[in-house]
Amino acid sequence: MSHTTYLSLGSNLGDRLANLRKAISSFPPIIIPLIQSSVYETEPWGYSEQPVFLNMVVKGETELAPQGLLVFLKQLEVSLGRRETFRFGPRFIDLDILFYDDMVLDTPDLIIPHPRIEERAFVLVPLAEISPEFYHPALGKSIIQLKANVETSGVKLFQSTIP
Repeated sequence: MSHTTYLSLGSNLGDRLANLRKAISSFPPIIIPLIQSSVYETEPWGYSEQPVFLNMVVKGETELAPQGLLVFLKQLEVSLGRRETFRFGPRFIDLDILFYDDMVLDTPDLIIPHPRIEERAFVLVPLAEISPEFYHPALGKSIIQLKANVETSGVKLFQSTIP
């Protein structure tokens, strides 16, 4: 059975655009990308003394269960060069599950929808670009409604597509 997932991608070390491109090209056949947002340059969130990020969102389909998807993404991060540093620290690639169908899940390893989406312009701007009417299943608001409540001036269009 196929499930719809929204994934957040971010990079602020090395060739940031190439890191995003490598991640997306590594998704199939586990994740089939359906739509990808533009790429946005954003200020770091949580820890500001680091390079700026490139962020985007990909809507895809997978047959993996949520935990299996998380394992796949974490293994992919490592294979693409991610090394553990500290919370909100710099990274070659960051891959997060934002939504999985309309599931609400809260386990020690995985929370879906991803926590604090409603506070993060770097997620809401690209997400609103590709799925403005998608409803956050826990908050009961559309992505465009959530985006209207955050400051988005620090999210700048970097590139409209990844070739």
